[in-house]
Amino acid sequence: MATANADGPNAVRQIETVRRIEEALEAAAEAVSGFIPGKTKAEYKPGQDPVTEADHTANRILRQILVREGEGWLSEESVDDPERLSREVVWVVDPLDGTREFVEGIPEWCISIGLVRDGQAVAGGILNPATGEKIVGSIGGGVIYNGEPARASARSTLAGALVLGSRSEAKRGEWKRFEGMPFRVRNIGSVAYKLGLVAAGKADATWTLVPKNEWDVAAGTALVLAAGGFVRRLEGEPPRFNNPSPLLTGLIAGGPNLRREIDALLDAHSGGSAP
Repeated sequence: MATANADGPNAVRQIETVRRIEEALEAAAEAVSGFIPGKTKAEYKPGQDPVTEADHTANRILRQILVREGEGWLSEESVDDPERLSREVVWVVDPLDGTREFVEGIPEWCISIGLVRDGQAVAGGILNPATGEKIVGSIGGGVIYNGEPARASARSTLAGALVLGSRSEAKRGEWKRFEGMPFRVRNIGSVAYKLGLVAAGKADATWTLVPKNEWDVAAGTALVLAAGGFVRRLEGEPPRFNNPSPLLTGLIAGGPNLRREIDALLDAHSGGSAP
């Protein structure tokens, strides 16, 4: 469990928040343990995104445990309630990020919980039941990976770095522009899981150049920032959450010493501008 670095009421709040996140992660993982990856029936939403009963089950458990009076809720598997826009504190969750991988039996799916306060992702938790990896933390309180303190990568160059790419983007050919680069690319399905691994220092950077929803990245954003890394949108600004539309442009995250080189790389290969 994460230990806050700050003193006083804020530290207590951080610790209590992370405890609540851990409780919810573990309860949701237990609730979906009866659904077998690779053998669970999926239905398909408009746009052909799969959804399973495991998604709905985890969603119910997470909402029951996390939400308290006066707090808002934004989840991929819940009908959006505009009332959340008036809330200072909002839970932004993906009950099962990487459903496609879950359906295919690929161990790259996770339960993702983000806590947003005044538009900022301030705490998060990601649990991959297939690998047993749990990453939790809060800004000011640090990050814990499987019970041990973790930090974002201190690497200062992309040469030899491990960059987590997108399985779906790679299939569409969108990562061909990075072939021949001096870093390794490992493609993974779940955006949340990738961000969690960057926060834990298990990878040096990740980026997605296509829009993602807030529930895909809120938890991971909080964790990467809590671990001392950087997170930005394609436009350069840090992401803000609890917007009327939950769709965000692509997201870039990595160790703090890699930002300048990543900015230059993406500027050169995407035609965008970096701050």
